[in-house]
Amino acid sequence: MNMKKVLPKLLIVLFVVAFGFLCAFTGDITAPNATLWSLYPPVIAIGLALITKEVYSSLFVGILAGGLLYTQFTPIKTVDALINEGLIPAVSGTAGIFIFLVLLGVIVALLNKAGGSKAFGEWAAKHVKSKVGASLATFAFGVLIFIDDYFNCLTVGAVMRPVTDQAKISRSKLAYLIDATAAPVSMIAPISSWAAAVASYAGEGQGGIALFCQAIPYNLYSLMTFVFIIAITLMKFDYGPMRLHEMNAEKGDLFTGGEIAANDEDEPSTGKAKVIDLILPILALIGICVYALYYVGKTEAGMNFIDAFSNTDATVGLPWGGLIALVAVMIYFIARRLLTFKEAMECVPKGFIAMVPAILILTMATSLKNMTGLLGSDVFVDNALSNAGMLNHFLPAIIFLCACGISFATGTSWGTFGILIPIVLTAFGVETEMGIICMSACLAGSVCGDHCSPISDTTIMSSAGARCDHINHVSTQLPYAMTVAGISLAGYLLAGFVQNVYIVLAFSAVLTVGTLFVIKMLNKKKV
Repeated sequence: MNMKKVLPKLLIVLFVVAFGFLCAFTGDITAPNATLWSLYPPVIAIGLALITKEVYSSLFVGILAGGLLYTQFTPIKTVDALINEGLIPAVSGTAGIFIFLVLLGVIVALLNKAGGSKAFGEWAAKHVKSKVGASLATFAFGVLIFIDDYFNCLTVGAVMRPVTDQAKISRSKLAYLIDATAAPVSMIAPISSWAAAVASYAGEGQGGIALFCQAIPYNLYSLMTFVFIIAITLMKFDYGPMRLHEMNAEKGDLFTGGEIAANDEDEPSTGKAKVIDLILPILALIGICVYALYYVGKTEAGMNFIDAFSNTDATVGLPWGGLIALVAVMIYFIARRLLTFKEAMECVPKGFIAMVPAILILTMATSLKNMTGLLGSDVFVDNALSNAGMLNHFLPAIIFLCACGISFATGTSWGTFGILIPIVLTAFGVETEMGIICMSACLAGSVCGDHCSPISDTTIMSSAGARCDHINHVSTQLPYAMTVAGISLAGYLLAGFVQNVYIVLAFSAVLTVGTLFVIKMLNKKKV
């Protein structure tokens, strides 16, 4: 028996069991609403996913556990809750994102069939000579696409896959680079769907986008993630499960197992395309989607760009832009004689099929979130935080940890915003430095938990964008995300006392680089 493989699974089992006992002591299982029991279904789902490496059944068991708790173990009512309160709202509530996923899948299939991706990969192979260059190029491209995390995940994956494959970067590492520049960059970009979400949760007369901008300098998780990526890339090392994946990639195995490897072959391309045949469609997609988000948000005459983005709905704007971009890309490729009309139409079902795993996981993850909401997780968190007010200087760190826990368990940053932002604003406001720090801790923790969670929609779509096995992505990313989370927690502990952004940022950046140096030295000793 290999104890190195068994021990992590045993620890996960013990944690899930211990969490269940804690739930039993803090709340009655026959009345689980607004108690710790409300967080037990996602804990079960995440624990099973990490143990079994199988995400569909794990999510279903979590949904079922939520339904049983909600209906107090009544079988017929449980099935009714699963369908009417879980799955159907999950599909209807995220239909716009499903459409956008399919449209992007079709566009990617068109780019591959026309040869744009291949031409770009060949060009990049001549100009990007090293793993460091390919990693930094992927990071830079991810930072440039700050409008929306969903858009970021799939676009960066489609464009940079040929480049990172050529540089022998594992798909797990590519998925991490995509994920680490999706939510974190959207969380510090004033013109993004995330800024709009935060503004909408702030409520009337509380600043909206201005509030979001005030929180940026103290958003330690997002900012330190960027420092972490640049530092670990330039230091040329990896640790944890990612190290094995990168070693295998050097030998030609980009996947280290996983379900995606067998189905990763793209359609044979025409071979006539040039680099511009990838760049122009991507620029058109970005430009049209930006305008679509603006158009959807502009509900009144005379609204400026910032106000329109504050008011936009990404689940409407992104499919709106994606559909127009798809038609434009088809016309462009047919006009360039890179594809016939028949070949373009054949890419439609292929693009849809490529996105089926992401759509299934997203549906089930959203269903799990719905069941958690039925159990009153928001009320439980509200009550727990209201009892922590006496801790004063430790509040930023406490809020950061609470946001991490909720976002990790529910798989949603935006849902965590909805729970915590009103609480933070009511308790602290944003008139003081401490209020701004607490607001930033709330946003940073939400991104951190979302980044770590295997049931997060952004994590799921990062796997889809990189064409990486989802569990491989989660297991390799987790040590990196947890390292930055620990550094951010130390930063918020300091911020609660000094309340000076320059000192906190300098301390966190030095701690990030110093931590990586220590980890690198420890890894050398193991070799």
